[in-house]
Amino acid sequence: MKLTRLDYCRFLLTSPFNYTQTYFADHVEGLSHDKVNRIMREIEVTAENLWEEVEGEIIQSPNAYLLFDDTVLNKQHSFKIECVQKQWSGNEHKTIKGIGIVTCVYVNPDTNQFWAVDYRIFNPGEDGKTKIDHVSEMLSTAKNDKKLDFGTVLMDCWYAVQALMKQVEEMGLFYYTVIKKNRLVDESQGLQLYQKVEKLPWTEEELQTGKRIRLQNFPVEHKLQLFRITALPERTEFVVTNDLSQNNTQNVRKTCKIRWKIEEFHRELKQLTGIEACQCRKAIIQKNHIGLAMLAWAKLKKLACQTGRNVYDLWKSQYDTFVTHLLKQPSLAIA
Repeated sequence: MKLTRLDYCRFLLTSPFNYTQTYFADHVEGLSHDKVNRIMREIEVTAENLWEEVEGEIIQSPNAYLLFDDTVLNKQHSFKIECVQKQWSGNEHKTIKGIGIVTCVYVNPDTNQFWAVDYRIFNPGEDGKTKIDHVSEMLSTAKNDKKLDFGTVLMDCWYAVQALMKQVEEMGLFYYTVIKKNRLVDESQGLQLYQKVEKLPWTEEELQTGKRIRLQNFPVEHKLQLFRITALPERTEFVVTNDLSQNNTQNVRKTCKIRWKIEEFHRELKQLTGIEACQCRKAIIQKNHIGLAMLAWAKLKKLACQTGRNVYDLWKSQYDTFVTHLLKQPSLAIA
């Protein structure tokens, strides 16, 4: 049997719980574990393959957003996988062993659709690059190489650094990013010392319109608009933007909600493609498994858009015929 990338993508979308090479080989006639392993070591799946898959599907808009964030593939019980390292997991709210992936998602608010357009595997031991470096590269690639049309970049607080913010501004784009509560800011035009953003006083008017501030270590003339967003009674976020014409907190809240599209992508990716489940030790196999899981998600998302269904309903529907068959002819003979 000649094993193709499409075969592996089909396996990832078909298997309900086991994504190992052995399980794959056991369910395909003429296929062995060794053959799957050999092919997964010989091929090379990259972010370019993901772009080739989605490029023709994207509906571009000047109102679009480009989103950046990262996720960690949990490998808590893995001890010898080459690219696993300890890193902070937002889902677990602690440091875990895992493989970090920095992702880039394109959102069209006019159609309420989104597409994963790029990703990078965080492995500084191999390439020496930080997550900031990866985002900077993907931002430049999206604008200059992929020629994506968008006007605003949305980022989490981990990426609210001067270098990235400056890069976005030099491209003539806007950004909205959360900043940490202990970030030092100045609203007094240099008349007072910097203070933590969570300590700033807010008038009723400022809560509705935002306030003009400067972040520490930024040039004196560099001003940003700051907004205080109450997401939950016990959760307050501080959002800064270089769009100085923005003076409506409710509009900022709506814009920040778009950032959760990338969290939606991460959830679907982990729940429907088995991207976390590869147990192989070699880094090249892990990378190819991740790349093929990305392709599998993109194909599933494309099919969901074509049929007007969400990806979860579509994924579950493939088992309807199987369950009906089992009910008619049970494989477990119980009396």
